[in-house]
Amino acid sequence: MSATIQPLSPTQRMYPTVGIVGVGLIGGSLGLALQHHHLATQVLGSGRSAANMAEAIKIGAITQIATLSEIAEQAQLIVLCVPVAQTKAVLEQIQPQLRPETIIIDVGSTKSDVIAIAKEVLGEQIGQFIPCHPIAGGAQHGATAARVDLFEQRQFIICPLLENAPQAIQTVEKMWQQLGSTVFQMSALVHDHIFAAVSHLPHLLSYALMLQVANSEDAQAKFAHAGAGFRDFTRIAGSSPEMWRDITFANSEAILEQLDDYILILQHFKKLIQDGNSNQLEKLLNIASQSRNNWKG
Repeated sequence: MSATIQPLSPTQRMYPTVGIVGVGLIGGSLGLALQHHHLATQVLGSGRSAANMAEAIKIGAITQIATLSEIAEQAQLIVLCVPVAQTKAVLEQIQPQLRPETIIIDVGSTKSDVIAIAKEVLGEQIGQFIPCHPIAGGAQHGATAARVDLFEQRQFIICPLLENAPQAIQTVEKMWQQLGSTVFQMSALVHDHIFAAVSHLPHLLSYALMLQVANSEDAQAKFAHAGAGFRDFTRIAGSSPEMWRDITFANSEAILEQLDDYILILQHFKKLIQDGNSNQLEKLLNIASQSRNNWKG
């Protein structure tokens, strides 16, 4: 974990020009925050949807719409905020114009696959790519969901490569600290194992419950009477299906392990209910409840 640092003055721009590829919730919030904290003079944005890019300009998330080539030629920092499956295509378009001093980071929820893609595309330039993951987000997506304070009091994970220059890592770390995040470093393998359990599996379970209810014959009645518990559990089922499709297959091995463990617990619960073993079920529920109450998240 990194120490707290003093804010920069408006004249100390950390990156004069930042390029954000994919100006949705994360990318848009980053653009707003970089300008709010005086960390960038110019924020270039690139994206597939003309309507979303127009919204990004309107809310001030970016200062200019740019092509990938323009971003590669002008930006000191390039931030990839695209679904995992688009990473290779974006890097392939950026790489020919990539300047030696430019740093690229991503914000994806999986790391091992992205690192493999970056090594394939960037080759000897791989040291310019620093794998990252802000632990922030929400069920809504698109530039309209962007928030200037999204990264405040949140974790930010860096999975450094041996090829990364220490100074480059320190600069990225400092930037996210200025945005209000607490920065941690870990290996890509550890990252993917942890987030399969605490992020990827919960999203799949939320989608699954919503599907179960939506596909039932009395779905209308169930939705009409659903309360806070159902709303809380299924909130993240409103997240971007494209993004979570990509995450699921990108981290499939770790997710399948977590699914197997979860299914075993469900099967055990089912057996206890079938056997009428209320004492044992209560013991397990108590363990879960105590764990939840002890968690400081």
